[in-house]
Amino acid sequence: MSRVTATDPVRSLVDAEPAPFWLDDPAKPTPFPALAGEEHCDLVVVGGGYCGLWTALLAKERNPDRDVILVEAHEVGWAASGRNGGFCAASLTHGFGNGLARWPDELAELERLGLENLNEIEDTLRRYGIDCDWERTGSIDVATLPHQVSELREQAETARHFGVSSEFLGTEEVRAEVSSPTYLAGLLDRRGTALVNPARLAWGLREACVWLGVRIFERTRATGLDTRGASMVVTTGYGRVVARRVALATNVFPSLVHRVRPFVIPVYDYAVVTEPLTEGRLASIGWPNRYGMSDTASQFHYYRLTGDDRILWGGYHAVYHYGSRLSAELDQRPLTFRVLAENFFRTFPQLEGVRFTHTWGGAIDTCSRFSAFFGTAARGRVAYALGFTGLGVAATRFAAQVMLDRLDGLNTPRTRLDMVRGKPVPFPPEPFRWLGVELTRRSMARADRDGGKRNLWLRTMDTLGLGFDS
Repeated sequence: MSRVTATDPVRSLVDAEPAPFWLDDPAKPTPFPALAGEEHCDLVVVGGGYCGLWTALLAKERNPDRDVILVEAHEVGWAASGRNGGFCAASLTHGFGNGLARWPDELAELERLGLENLNEIEDTLRRYGIDCDWERTGSIDVATLPHQVSELREQAETARHFGVSSEFLGTEEVRAEVSSPTYLAGLLDRRGTALVNPARLAWGLREACVWLGVRIFERTRATGLDTRGASMVVTTGYGRVVARRVALATNVFPSLVHRVRPFVIPVYDYAVVTEPLTEGRLASIGWPNRYGMSDTASQFHYYRLTGDDRILWGGYHAVYHYGSRLSAELDQRPLTFRVLAENFFRTFPQLEGVRFTHTWGGAIDTCSRFSAFFGTAARGRVAYALGFTGLGVAATRFAAQVMLDRLDGLNTPRTRLDMVRGKPVPFPPEPFRWLGVELTRRSMARADRDGGKRNLWLRTMDTLGLGFDS
């Protein structure tokens, strides 16, 4: 076997399995049968990712007598919920900076609700005995370019005014946590992030739902949504579900409420994972507190240790395909994997010789405000939440609460939030959609090269409240 060097990163990829690491697990459950014929229930949940699973589980916890059906087009957790990086972040606004730019007047409340939501997830895992490698580690955002150092220092100071406890770390301090010659500074949040095995989280929520009495039908694609008197009808491949209420948790996939579709585009995100690190290799980078890590570039990396001491390394490229194309063949992108490997060894040159065992990608539901939005249809009988933009592991539970509040006709502190009541700006039709995304992507890359200076296009997008991110 040829020797991997930091100048030849492609060699580290040649044996990698082209599949999501988390889903390559013997613990993967046997799928439930598809729905056939006509079923009746109080609530039907469409989508078996985190958002749908939390909605079904919380619906039963609120009212154990409520008859709940969940339908999933493939298998529970097979898409973004089972192949993400496993960062369970408290933020409901895709980070403090995005929340400050969009909802400064209620950001303190949003931060409080986000931390409360994260604590409740931890409590749920404990109550149901869900084993998903949960680690309440916290996280560090690192500066790798000089202009980012002052940005992190300023963010730490601003965050204090909103009740967010974050610590600025100088060069020596951040390198004492994780040793990389690229690190110039860091911003440490000790409370706001947990790391998790995302597939096992989805499978654990599935088991909890079944234990509570939720009826789950997998390999059951929902193809239509219609009214039948006071009820709603969700049509599937082999049958239909007649329900009093419907919760749509389809995220990146086309919504059954057609008017919502222009608000979301699919963006492909990619990741690789290494072989388990030996004690010596792990010692060479330190990482004693196992923090989740990300850099602060516009095209950023996120990375973390897994339960068996691999490094998952993802991000950087966020790829939109013309016409909002969705296809399994797009889950593999050698160009991106090469870039990820190059940047990995640039960050950790002491790991020369490490090999990657899995490469994968998949679509996430991106909206122009970067964080989830909510709504109802059919006179309040249908609720939806989508647009999580890659930070939905925890936020999906909050979204489930919002949907259930609205379906139950409740006026709560959640439903009164401007963040919940507002909508993002929709994306334009093609070809303007693709042109806008591509121009934004290139402008962000240029900003990283130009000391963070945002060009006229990005400044205009900021003014209009538009954006594009992974």
